[in-house]
Amino acid sequence: MGERMKIPKHAFSEFFERIGDDGRLLPTHIGLVAALFHHHDCGNLQRQFHASRRKLMRFSRIRSIATYHKCLSELVAYGYVEYRPSWHPAKGSRFRFNIHGEGGVNGQD
Repeated sequence: MGERMKIPKHAFSEFFERIGDDGRLLPTHIGLVAALFHHHDCGNLQRQFHASRRKLMRFSRIRSIATYHKCLSELVAYGYVEYRPSWHPAKGSRFRFNIHGEGGVNGQD
């Protein structure tokens, strides 16, 4: 297997602190981030990974496709995750956490 780039655990803790301090985020956003974290490659936090909408919605307890897309769009707009949609039924969309980003580039108070 290829060489993996390790990110210190504190980097991801800081990421979650940023999310926790962002007043724009609702519990549905936090649930979606938790679902994304659950489906990412635990060995490399900055590596892109694939996940399906169905699995993310089930894990995050989001029932509405509109709510899922709204939360995901906002997480992307706020700089927390990168997202490339896929319509391949087995592969799922591609995601990547923005661990070292500013988080809040659009409309931060």
